[in-house]
Amino acid sequence: MEYGICNLAVIPLRAEPSDRSEMVSQVLFGEAFEILEWKEKWVQITTAVDEYTGWIDRLHVTTLGHLAYKRLQQSPPPRTYRAVTQAWKIIDNSIIYLPAGSSLAFLEGTTSYIGNQKVEIIGEIGETDNLRNIAMSFLNAPYLWGGRTHWGIDCSGFTQAVFRLKGYQLKRDAWQQAQEGREVESVLTSRFGDLAFFDNADGRITHVGIVLGNGEIIHASGKVKIDTLDSQGIYSEELKRYTHKLRVIKRYF
Repeated sequence: MEYGICNLAVIPLRAEPSDRSEMVSQVLFGEAFEILEWKEKWVQITTAVDEYTGWIDRLHVTTLGHLAYKRLQQSPPPRTYRAVTQAWKIIDNSIIYLPAGSSLAFLEGTTSYIGNQKVEIIGEIGETDNLRNIAMSFLNAPYLWGGRTHWGIDCSGFTQAVFRLKGYQLKRDAWQQAQEGREVESVLTSRFGDLAFFDNADGRITHVGIVLGNGEIIHASGKVKIDTLDSQGIYSEELKRYTHKLRVIKRYF
């Protein structure tokens, strides 16, 4: 088995080996992956952080040794990871600006390695930033299918990114996240930080948001925004109607 690591700010992860294929997710700086198949222009990978499979451009691959990959897998956040926002790539004396959610492990002070390239961290998310502040920092980020950053994000990418910045690792899709955590009895007994899940007419979980408390939820739908949450689901003041039907609420910490 071969392995790699993301050496760019963000890499699109596509459903098929084509630039025209839909972006199903993104790989952020510092995230490792298994390499499943090489093609002339494309590489099929499975991400280590959330076991998501897709295709990335061959030019975006920085290979990673087996031992380094296993070490990454065995050292989950928050103990050995730091959320970074800027890094100095010493090999070519360049600065790379990173989306929130990027991370690095095995730091010695502010120094780490991406593959065999030495990098120096010059900006990171503050340890004192709480979950609410992190969630609010995404307000008005545009909705983007497969997105995981402030410049475009989907509903489960939003919940995953917010939780990860405080050291809690969630799966990638809403239905996967709903399989984790402890069920909360009702909206009335929910509290800030719980995740609320919503299903479609077929009963499939297709949406998720973060409970704020006091009958409010923050979620990505068109953009990251705050709406009303009750026992029926999400009510949009902008649209003057319910937009999502509540299925279950889960607690993770």
